[in-house]
Amino acid sequence: MQLRANSNRPSSAKAPAASVSSGVGQRADALGRTPPQLLRAFGALLRDRFPLTVQGVTVLVIAMFTLRTFGYGRMDLVVFALAVCALAIVLFSTVIVLLGGLMLRYQIIDQLERQVILKRHIARIKAEAGYPNETGFTMPTMPWLPLISVRWEIVRPGSIRTRNRLSEDEQQWEEEIVPLRRCKSATITRRFTVSDVLGFSRFSWRFTLEGELLALPQAGSIKSLPLLRSLTAEDGIPDPGGHPEGDRMDIRPYVPGDSVRNIMWKVYARNRHLNVRLAERSVFHSNRTLAYLLSSPHDEAAAAVTRVAVESGALGEDWLFCADGGDTPTNSIGEALELIAQSRALDGAHPYGLDQYLQHFGNQGSVHCIVFASAEHGPWLHQLRATISRFRVRFSVVLATDGFITTKPRPRWQKVLFSESAASREQAEREGQATSVAQLSRLLTELGQLVESTLVVDRRTGQTYDKRMNRV
Repeated sequence: MQLRANSNRPSSAKAPAASVSSGVGQRADALGRTPPQLLRAFGALLRDRFPLTVQGVTVLVIAMFTLRTFGYGRMDLVVFALAVCALAIVLFSTVIVLLGGLMLRYQIIDQLERQVILKRHIARIKAEAGYPNETGFTMPTMPWLPLISVRWEIVRPGSIRTRNRLSEDEQQWEEEIVPLRRCKSATITRRFTVSDVLGFSRFSWRFTLEGELLALPQAGSIKSLPLLRSLTAEDGIPDPGGHPEGDRMDIRPYVPGDSVRNIMWKVYARNRHLNVRLAERSVFHSNRTLAYLLSSPHDEAAAAVTRVAVESGALGEDWLFCADGGDTPTNSIGEALELIAQSRALDGAHPYGLDQYLQHFGNQGSVHCIVFASAEHGPWLHQLRATISRFRVRFSVVLATDGFITTKPRPRWQKVLFSESAASREQAEREGQATSVAQLSRLLTELGQLVESTLVVDRRTGQTYDKRMNRV
């Protein structure tokens, strides 16, 4: 028997710790699902339950048509024998796959239950996107199954590749995962598939294991960030836009209503002119920083920048962090990293939570809110505009991207007539995650009218740019 793993499809893995439950028959209620979700669920159910593959169905239809038309219709004995052999092979493959799959399923359930009882699995896995990590999940090679191949893939959470390698004694397969995106999940669902070597039939089932997986976003080339503390009003750096709360440096003539304590009496004794000394308009680095991560479909670079900001201390000494999908803000680095990983929604999308965050913590003295987001237009831009108009808090936005697109895409006729090389496909994949320079310029123009400052960070190169796209 051959045991192989599907390493080309994105999947997810996590070490089981608490219990094992079969995914067969565990289906979510169809109420409340949209038609596309129902179609996908029906397709997945049909793929798992129907024992024949497309190749098997094709061979079966051709064999039956040939047997009826030529075998019985024209009494062609050669065609009759070939058609009967084809039907027999398809039938034998289906029977052997179903029997072997049922036996293997029972054996796997028993093995996983014993491994959980003996606590052979790690209770928690902390991984980083883009790097291989061992999960502790193992499978025996099972050479007693003839003409059958077995593979498994992780279907929940997604965006994690599964690699399986033989152990040193070549008696079992060891699972290794490469997360493509960040995630935090308490369960993992694997789909096992038993198929014949000819590819005519298959038998699939799912298992759900309880545990915890924490995959952090890949930092890329980002090594450090400038200090992401805001300039708010008080004693410090002179700024005409600041509030008059700094040192008494400004001098002007006395007007009715000025405090007598601010009059410069020594100057009055010399020239008989009444002048007053007032507080200078200035700004200072606020001691309180509120940071928030907005989730979106392409927010992996933003999560990576947020992670570097938290770990490197770029938020200052007194900071508080939260993200979409998180209920409890924190000022602990470990808990903040968990909130960053949890900000990726595994089902649907997280609700916009910046308003609720500022309602609880935006009125506690002089604070500044730093918002991390992806460098692309999205619903978060309109929601952020409404938030800025609602709260009396100074805002700064940190935009993150995976490179910039400066070239025009190839015309469609070139894509049809000319095939792409591996390097071209890799470049197209990178450009799919990058941001158009024109789109970024429009986004910076819109944000420049709303927030105090903007910062653009390229995760691929590690470079940082200001609102005019000048390197910082």
